[in-house]
Amino acid sequence: MARRLDGAGASLLAAPTVLGLYLHIPFCDAICNYCNFNRGLFDAGLKRRYLDALSLEIASYEDAGRVDSVFFGGGTPSVLEPSDVSGLIARCRSSFDVDPAAEITLEMNPETASRERLDGYRAAGVTRLSLGVQSFRDEELRRLGRLHTADRAIEAFGLARAAGFDDISIDLMAWLPAQTVPHWIESVETLVDLGPDHASLYLLELYPNAPLKEEMARGGWSQAPDDTAAEMYHAGLDRLGAAGYRQYEISNVARPGRRSRHNLKYWSDGAWVGFGCGAHSTRDGRRWHNVSETGRYIDRVSGGTSPVASCRTLSAEERLTDMLFLGLRLSEGIDLTALERRYDVNVWARWGCELAPFVEGGVLAREGNRLRLTRDGMLLANEVMRVFV
Repeated sequence: MARRLDGAGASLLAAPTVLGLYLHIPFCDAICNYCNFNRGLFDAGLKRRYLDALSLEIASYEDAGRVDSVFFGGGTPSVLEPSDVSGLIARCRSSFDVDPAAEITLEMNPETASRERLDGYRAAGVTRLSLGVQSFRDEELRRLGRLHTADRAIEAFGLARAAGFDDISIDLMAWLPAQTVPHWIESVETLVDLGPDHASLYLLELYPNAPLKEEMARGGWSQAPDDTAAEMYHAGLDRLGAAGYRQYEISNVARPGRRSRHNLKYWSDGAWVGFGCGAHSTRDGRRWHNVSETGRYIDRVSGGTSPVASCRTLSAEERLTDMLFLGLRLSEGIDLTALERRYDVNVWARWGCELAPFVEGGVLAREGNRLRLTRDGMLLANEVMRVFV
């Protein structure tokens, strides 16, 4: 079952890269009507078997290295007891060289927050919370199928602060069914009043078979026009900027020193290893992912078989285009000189004719050796990135 990922592709890295670890927790107390993540309803017996398999997978990984971030994602990781989280963190520390000052993030839904549980997570080693609030308006939360209310979300934040968490992120969603710009700004204002250290602002994307689509049709709700969605995006970021937050990625803002260390690995050609059902990994020029179905994952790991469903070595061209795709999500954009040095490709010489109209149209900015999306361009990122396909 052990995975050793060396050989072809490793030579593309000049030195060992500090890793991030991702642990997927697929359980939820309820399934939100818009969610397309790999998750299922909580089952205590299945949870125990799953955690045993997850711990075994971590212990069986052979290419352990230095780690400076651990991220519990889901699903709803806060359905886990603090003792569960403590055991998994201990397993990571025994299998990897985890920095004592590592950023250890746990995603949490407000309805699961209690002072006892939060104290337990702190004692277990969690250093950062990501609160899935989505909205501070009760009618919007009901339409999304969320279990918490706006007051409960505010209470959860206060409990987390009282438990000593000084690094808290809040997720908010814009472009919700029947949402107006003033309604959206109301949620943003509540977030500003609370004063989290980081915030993620997402535009709702409805996947083809989302139950929310049917509920919208029955309720006569609709999403606002695209230009209104753009207004929400800009107004939210402007308000957060005025409150001292700085945008560092298309959907993310932070106070100084509070950018997500783990998520930055995804956007800056970093390396991470994912554990659990459906988890993805990228390291040393290779990319792989585990089987998605929870029971199948458990059976494979407990039976001594690798849970990896697919693994491939990336070509230098694929790594370059990935760096362009993901690097342009960052507010600072990409360093063209560094890319040329690393991949022996002059990006502007190769794609400049296709990129120039975006620069002329104010979508891209070329400043010295850097290429970045403008604020307006961030809403058109997919159009720009098609140049590199």
